[in-house]
Amino acid sequence: MRQEGKCGSSCMSTRTPQASEALVKRLEAAGCSAIELTVDAPVLGLRERDVRNAFAFPDGLWAPNLTVDARRPEARPGSELAAVFAAMIDPGLTWDDVAWLRSITTLPILVKGIVRADDAQRAAEAGASGIVVSNHGGRQLDTAPATIDVLGSITQAVGNRIDVLFDGGIRRGTDVVKALALGARAVQIGRPVLWGLATDGQEGVAHVFNILQQELDVAMALCGCRSLDEITPDLVSP
Repeated sequence: MRQEGKCGSSCMSTRTPQASEALVKRLEAAGCSAIELTVDAPVLGLRERDVRNAFAFPDGLWAPNLTVDARRPEARPGSELAAVFAAMIDPGLTWDDVAWLRSITTLPILVKGIVRADDAQRAAEAGASGIVVSNHGGRQLDTAPATIDVLGSITQAVGNRIDVLFDGGIRRGTDVVKALALGARAVQIGRPVLWGLATDGQEGVAHVFNILQQELDVAMALCGCRSLDEITPDLVSP
């Protein structure tokens, strides 16, 4: 089971409910406003480059949130990330886990990794406060649909029952307009944030958001939208 606390932290738990619950309590104590349960990675996809390059964290860099005792796993052939997934992630995740998470926290639960309308409906029925339409950056399942192609059908299927967030491929302000026009309530920005962080730390991340905000403002003006509420499906549909 993997949870992401939406205060900028992202972590994985072990296969035990006790460890997962401890992680949830840490997220609450850190001031996170919601928990994202990633459901499209019960096992790691076949990332052949990682295996070929023997991907591993650099010396001196480790992610202690990935393990209960914060120790780095023993080295083994292939991808270190694959080894972490095999040891730490429970492949038996079910919809019942959403209800279990709701029972141990008052934080909203968002189910991330949805690309089908029927799964979006099941997430709502399971008690999720929202979903994140995501295909894990296209890194999990080859030939999985692009998230922008399935977003419209998903938002139509769930209506106003739960919040729908959009993840994947947000690079320009016009991408934000398209996602909102197709019914997303908000978008998530992944890789550009990491690029900004690697370039100039916190200032780099702030610069990324400033660029996107400026591009969004210009795109809305050129589309004749005075507010986010005026970004409607006719902007992207014939």
